[in-house]
Amino acid sequence: MTSYRRFIILLLVIIAPSAFAAKTVTITSPDKNIIFRLDAGPKGLIYRITYKGNILIDNSRLAISFKNGGEFGGNVKIGKPVFQKMEETYDLVVGRSSHVHSLSNNVVVPVIENGGSKRELNVEIRIFNDGAAFRYVMPAKAGWEKVEITDEADQFNFTGDPTALTLFRESYTTSHEGLYDRLAVSKIKPDTLMDMPALFEYPKGIYMAITEANLLDYAGMYLIKHNGIIQSALSPLPHQKELKVIAQLPHNSPWRVMEISDRAGAFIESNILTNLSEPCRIKDLSWIKPGKTTFPWWNGNVSPDTSWAPGNNYDFNMYYANFCAKYGLGYHTVVEYGLHEWYVNDGEGFQPGPHADPSRAVPGLDMQQLCDSAKKIGVGIRVWVHFYALYPKLDETFAQYEKWGIKGLMCDFMDRDDQEMVNMQTEILEKAAQHHLHIQFHGAYKPTGTARTYPNEFTREGTLNYENDKWNTIVTPDADVNIAFTRLLAGSTDYHLGGFRAANLKTFKQHYTAPMVLGTRCHMLGMYVVLENEQGMVCDYPDAYIDQPGFEFLQQVPLTWDETKVLNAKVSDYVTVARRKGGEWYIGTISNNTAHDIKTALSFLPAGDYTAEIYSDAPDANTAPDHLVKVIRQVNNQTILDTNLAAGGGQVVRVYKTK
Repeated sequence: MTSYRRFIILLLVIIAPSAFAAKTVTITSPDKNIIFRLDAGPKGLIYRITYKGNILIDNSRLAISFKNGGEFGGNVKIGKPVFQKMEETYDLVVGRSSHVHSLSNNVVVPVIENGGSKRELNVEIRIFNDGAAFRYVMPAKAGWEKVEITDEADQFNFTGDPTALTLFRESYTTSHEGLYDRLAVSKIKPDTLMDMPALFEYPKGIYMAITEANLLDYAGMYLIKHNGIIQSALSPLPHQKELKVIAQLPHNSPWRVMEISDRAGAFIESNILTNLSEPCRIKDLSWIKPGKTTFPWWNGNVSPDTSWAPGNNYDFNMYYANFCAKYGLGYHTVVEYGLHEWYVNDGEGFQPGPHADPSRAVPGLDMQQLCDSAKKIGVGIRVWVHFYALYPKLDETFAQYEKWGIKGLMCDFMDRDDQEMVNMQTEILEKAAQHHLHIQFHGAYKPTGTARTYPNEFTREGTLNYENDKWNTIVTPDADVNIAFTRLLAGSTDYHLGGFRAANLKTFKQHYTAPMVLGTRCHMLGMYVVLENEQGMVCDYPDAYIDQPGFEFLQQVPLTWDETKVLNAKVSDYVTVARRKGGEWYIGTISNNTAHDIKTALSFLPAGDYTAEIYSDAPDANTAPDHLVKVIRQVNNQTILDTNLAAGGGQVVRVYKTK
């Protein structure tokens, strides 16, 4: 269905002898705005990054440590660098752009220890117009065939005390779900883990986001403030604290990525993480079909008054499947009923017991019959599975799912990102592809661009989201906007979207069944465009949507995109994202808990006349958050829309060529 093409132009440049004498390597972005300088000497490897003449990262050490031989990065020297100008074109099945053209400058720098065992590795640096990245490349050599990495301590010595928007974590064992803090780097407490991506806003209106790309066969990375400087830290392998990575050589670390721009919303547009990831490893892509899905667990398995009993049975699930068929939703997800999974399990609280078996449905649910009936009406069946029930029976379970005709699954409760877990998730993706199954990782670490490599990964969680509305009020519009400037930067962001009972903090009541959501209905609609999410949920019950204002937008909005632009962005306040599918544009805006009146310019549209279907917060949305106003008007690339947002509000616009 989609082909991947890679064109790399290599230009070898011989460095002048004076450059070697200075022990310095300098590389710039194609537009010359970003400069990365690497120095070597008695204090090790030191780098500096400037952007448009402003020093952003000053004199920071690169250091990686091994169990045998200790830290690499002390007294070292640089060998002859090899420079490349790189140009690459590739397609994405899932992502913020369907067709990507990437330009960058790359250098591989051999680094040799002056003393001891005189180990040697390479530091590879790649610079794009929207960021800089580096990684460690460890070659296989006689006497050094295996590595046991105890940590990386790469420093990020910020200048000017920027403001951080970051998620603090208590440990490496985490679901990566929490509220983000906004504070000056100088105010960050020492030795507290920070999840990635983290955003840093400099006083001069320059932004840097730090994350990682191409996380495969390696430990996940965090940030931590140590001795007054932000540095990296790796997630340890289970049941011990010393070892972070064990691997046969040759081996690479993931890319350590610093996205850089003077536009607050630029990183939502960027493809830098997929640019740095491996090409697609799945040959046949024809079966990969992103789509919206029901998720009845969220609404409490609401069903109508019928002649059949609700439960883990055929009739209840076909009620939801028929709803999907009628309203154009691609998938129905089978999860549970009465707090018991759809599959055989003798554990409690959804945790797998000793006889858990996700390849066997509970008595009363004929999964073959359900998949066959849903297929006849054009709906795919997918399932929820606990990771620790699935992984011990991975091969037999996936074989059974393919036999039944299940199309994909949500895999939940990993809550780790050590090397072992990273490798287990890669194994799941590879084996799922063999059985034509798509994957949604829940209770999982951030994306790192590897959906390019395994495009059967539709989405990941790693964020606090609306499932919490069933039992608390912590997921507010403020939290949603912060997610757009942090977690969303990494890629597809899994939320329990689609709640159609909007409330504010005064009117919100906790309901496990038919829960409410904070923010206006237009805020909820806006989340479908602001987020990149190839497995978008429509997780309320059918009667919550039928004949309701705005539901037609949920039916229309795509989940995969050809192009992404950010039109308005103010960190922690509001964001407007425009995404194109074919000849149509969808524009989504969400606000924090403050009302905003902003302007949305349509200057990105090609010349011509367009029709805009505009859904906005109603004048009484502050007291009646479900109310919206729909207006249809003619627009062109000279049009500037009024985007008047209620507190916790939003706006969505569908734009298409006027016939």
